[in-house]
Amino acid sequence: MRRLEIIIFILFLLPVVVVAQSRPQLTQTVHGMVKDKVSGEPLPAISIYLDNKQLDTSTDEHGQFVLHEVPIGRHTVRASGAGYETAVIKEVLVGTGRELNLEIALHEKYIALESVVVTPKINKEQSLNPMALVGAQMFSVEEANRFAGGMDDPARLVSSYAGVATPHVSNNGISIRGNAPSLLQWRVEGIEIPNPNHFADIDVLGGGLLSALSSNVLGNSDFFIGAFPAEYNNSISGVFDMQLRNGNSQRHQHTFQLGVLGIDLASEGPISRENNSSYIINYRYSTTGLIGKFQDKEDMGGLLAYQDLNFKFNFPTSKIGTFSLWGVGFMDEADPILDEDEERKYLDDGILSAAKQKSGSLGLSHRYFFDNKKTSVNTTLAAIHQGNEIEEEFYNLDEERSPKSELYANTTNLVFNSVLNHKFNAKHSNKTGITFTNIRYDMNLDFTPIFEQPLENLLSSTESANLISGYTNSLFNINDVLTLSTGLNAQYFSLNGNVTIEPRASFKWQLNPKNSVAIAYGLHSRMEKPDVYFVKDEDANLPNRNLDLMKSHHLMLSYVYSISGNMSLKIEPYYQALFDVPVTDDGSYSILNRKDFYISESLVNKGKGRNYGIDLTFSRYLTRGLYYMMTASLFDSKYLAGDERWYNTRYNRNWITNALVGKEWMFGRDMLSVNLKASILGGKRYTPVDEAATFAHPDKEVQYDETRMYSKQFSPMFIGDFSLSYKMNRKKVAHEFAIKSINATGAKEYLEHKYNIITRTIEPYEPSTSIFNVSYRIEF
Repeated sequence: MRRLEIIIFILFLLPVVVVAQSRPQLTQTVHGMVKDKVSGEPLPAISIYLDNKQLDTSTDEHGQFVLHEVPIGRHTVRASGAGYETAVIKEVLVGTGRELNLEIALHEKYIALESVVVTPKINKEQSLNPMALVGAQMFSVEEANRFAGGMDDPARLVSSYAGVATPHVSNNGISIRGNAPSLLQWRVEGIEIPNPNHFADIDVLGGGLLSALSSNVLGNSDFFIGAFPAEYNNSISGVFDMQLRNGNSQRHQHTFQLGVLGIDLASEGPISRENNSSYIINYRYSTTGLIGKFQDKEDMGGLLAYQDLNFKFNFPTSKIGTFSLWGVGFMDEADPILDEDEERKYLDDGILSAAKQKSGSLGLSHRYFFDNKKTSVNTTLAAIHQGNEIEEEFYNLDEERSPKSELYANTTNLVFNSVLNHKFNAKHSNKTGITFTNIRYDMNLDFTPIFEQPLENLLSSTESANLISGYTNSLFNINDVLTLSTGLNAQYFSLNGNVTIEPRASFKWQLNPKNSVAIAYGLHSRMEKPDVYFVKDEDANLPNRNLDLMKSHHLMLSYVYSISGNMSLKIEPYYQALFDVPVTDDGSYSILNRKDFYISESLVNKGKGRNYGIDLTFSRYLTRGLYYMMTASLFDSKYLAGDERWYNTRYNRNWITNALVGKEWMFGRDMLSVNLKASILGGKRYTPVDEAATFAHPDKEVQYDETRMYSKQFSPMFIGDFSLSYKMNRKKVAHEFAIKSINATGAKEYLEHKYNIITRTIEPYEPSTSIFNVSYRIEF
């Protein structure tokens, strides 16, 4: 019977494939811009070749090019010009639904002689930021859409990289080399923004349910995992440096997507074709929120709604530079209800949290090239707001209710950022900038840990503070094989007068066309979340107000072996030493383990931390429809608490392995894509339960033995993800059907210990969470 079903399926599919192959070839327009990688200067007279000169053109005086009648499918684009290394953009996907826009950056040759043979640079081997020689990874939006486990989400995509792990399957927070997700910095258009994820910081501080940054608007971006260049301040573990792409300046094109997770509407096109000005905008509304408009909350088991908006308007001018207006924002609402028909198994099933969140970032940017084209200045004014309203309630076994917490927190930042970029020559370039951020706090938290006890105020503030940072970073091409990037970052936090001076340096040696080694060092620091500084003690004092900035030494080595033009091996050992870490004065608590959206502890800067390990990545880039990647990380993550003892951190899994594979098949105009991912992670850490203290607690709230923090570890986890899509290219329109799943294998994951009402025992709570999305997408 099984074989019969397969034969029938093949016979059913065969006519579709034959018809698809017999249809005439469809084509699309590919256009883009070529610029100098260091200065950003548009480059004229650059030759553009498609698939070994089957199609070719060259850039105009503005660095722009157009390739007409490009056949549907994947292609390799090459860009070359006098005095520049050839760039190779492999496996570019061309479809009928929208024109493809490429931005290509070229390296200037150190020796501009025709006799010098330089191996072409494949786009996957380097970051977008030329100052980053180590610890950076460029990722494309297409990968986020294609990779299994990506779920169109940048944070979930990078969890496939070596050294990165997701603490919870149900959450997209990421732990980099044992660091807490809250220590990661997010940037959009060069400006730091709050956590850009729906239901941010509720489950895990630093993560959320899914990204509010739309893949329809994002461009290729950089992800840093340590020892980043001097321009990045206020970060300890890593940086997401996200860029919004410009819309199509010559043709209007639109996208509609309907899926289990939400409805997306996207549009882009010209504002003025003569001036090459454009717009791009995406709006998403959750499917559950839409259903909630027509159905009672009680019938749905509670309310879960979210929406987000991303946009960018780009206005080039002939004399006064380029202006852009951009924004990202989202709104969330969760309001669960108690299921009276279901018997409660755990006492804290009766703790319900209702939340309203909103976040928005709006920026006006201007870039101007001086007459020499080697010097540019980029200035941005931005307003950023984040607001949270969270209410928690106890429900006892008699369904009597009592408030547990009431939090409202509003933070508004006004940001001025200006960067001067100057390229002296092929050997030396410099980037110098300053950022001024005015932070306005308005927050209050009332809390009680015990049922029917009155709420007590833990923190409140209506103050403001300034964070000022400046940096300078120079890139030196010493010769054709040696490169040095060095710089200095300084920042000042006015709330308590903290100042840091942070040196950064990296060095790369290209041993030969196939082998390179590099080393990088950096001192980094980060201010705490706003609520930390305004925690009140029993006397209503603010013991945390004068906390120093947490700091970290990063040291990284890197060896890259280019096995072939589409295959590479990367080995990266590293060491990170953290100091001035906020901890309790004589206990085992450290801010490095923080995961909750509020704290009540009084802290001092006498804690430490250390993370060290080795990351390995073996990659075969997409070629002839096939790609695969295998990563492995071995690491150890520990912290020194106020009691002068070293403990494992919450995120010390010790080892992580990932294996990804994907295959595409073209059936004439149409494309079938299958992508798989398998991950095996070291078990999650947990602290042994203090049973006597738990049973003595009036609400049986689980108490842990804090003298043995994270000393125990569960068995390793196996997680399997997949994505399956079928794209149908038709004349001027494309349809795509997709199925994507995270944790399709249903692996159980430890969250915490709970008191079981029925058995009257304390047991680990290990739910199985899977995320599943079926979607239809049309581009026209």
